[in-house]
Amino acid sequence: MRNTLQGFKNFLMRGNIIDLAVAVVVGTAFTALVKSLVDNILTPLIAAIAGKPSFQGLTFRIHHSTFTYGLFINDAISFLIVAAVIYFLVVMPLAKISERRRSGETPTQDDPVLSDEALLLVEIRDLLAARGTAGQASEPPKGL
Repeated sequence: MRNTLQGFKNFLMRGNIIDLAVAVVVGTAFTALVKSLVDNILTPLIAAIAGKPSFQGLTFRIHHSTFTYGLFINDAISFLIVAAVIYFLVVMPLAKISERRRSGETPTQDDPVLSDEALLLVEIRDLLAARGTAGQASEPPKGL
């Protein structure tokens, strides 16, 4: 029982789990902020230009069902704002960092350090690639 609890504690304390939890909390707070921006500022602004006081009241009825397409418009605006912020503040900067790393700029302190096993695997991969490009036909080992 103690080993199980220790294993569970180790699982929870891994960096990835904590980072994910922080990301969910920040994402939830950011979503509330964007929703407030859309509901309280952008929707009334766009609705004022379009001549309607609010998108929330935009509905139509078919038989006895009411479709609130105005709420969908609000949600679409929220999605576009969140997607734009993620693209411009996360995706583009990470792409630029990745491009710099590929171009051979000096590594930073945040670059991962390969273990001895990983370095050995890289060396084996490079040797196999060199062997394959030399035009040598390799035969599988006997007995396999």
